[in-house]
Amino acid sequence: MAYEIGEECIKCGACASECPVECITEGDNTYIIDESVCVDCGTCASVCPVDAPKQK
Repeated sequence: MAYEIGEECIKCGACASECPVECITEGDNTYIIDESVCVDCGTCASVCPVDAPKQK
């Protein structure tokens, strides 16, 4: 099950810089996870200061 980034995102970029498969990109209001590439490792959730990434 892939992760998705919620409204809590403050666009700090911590998740994108730590993603091992580089599936996170900057969107207009939040960062966005490409679900087709996400390997469900949870790294994004573990580094996010506001707990924005959640499992779908």
